[in-house]
Amino acid sequence: MALAAAITLLIILALLGLGAAPERRLPGGIPVLLDLAPDKEAAPTATKRKTETHPQPKPTRPPPVPHPPIPSKNPLPFLELTTEQFAAADIGKLPQRARASGGQDQGGSAGDSRVVGKAPNGDVMYGVDWYRRPTRAELGGYLPSPMPKEGVGLIACKTAADYRVVDCVELASSPPGSHLAHAVAQAAWQFRVRPPRLNGKPLLGTWVQIRIEYTESYKEVSIDP
Repeated sequence: MALAAAITLLIILALLGLGAAPERRLPGGIPVLLDLAPDKEAAPTATKRKTETHPQPKPTRPPPVPHPPIPSKNPLPFLELTTEQFAAADIGKLPQRARASGGQDQGGSAGDSRVVGKAPNGDVMYGVDWYRRPTRAELGGYLPSPMPKEGVGLIACKTAADYRVVDCVELASSPPGSHLAHAVAQAAWQFRVRPPRLNGKPLLGTWVQIRIEYTESYKEVSIDP
């Protein structure tokens, strides 16, 4: 037992002697202790990371708020009408379009012929649309004698095929008694007239008004229109 205890004590002392650091002495007798423990690793220097900058979105502007219209300082004047003016402005009292024989409406197209009145038998009569105007020679052979210095002959005729007119009727002579309407009616067989048009269609057998004006010395002949 005593031997075992002595051996154990020696082992402990040996272990303690190994852990002690060797001692060196410098000249002058000052001891120096050397630490044989391994050096601690130096802490790595932290590198500064550059902060990545991201573009900031631009703030969107709110849409402009519409403002209510500002009332005018000078409002439009109120239009005052008299009783007569108000009655004249009533479109419900406008005259109806002239009606052709048989009760058909005259209007309906911008190219319709112009209505000038009623024929001797009461039918609608249109203004003449010349296909070829008569010459002075064609009119001069039927002039009455004696002749006034100037005058007008007015007749009504029915349109026929080949731009001709038939069944001419004397309407008026000016001056009265000059018989100029008779002269125009006698020369009408030479006339060339386009038939009136209604809704784009020619109307044969309808009445047209023909007016011829003779000027002084018959050097000029005015054919209406």
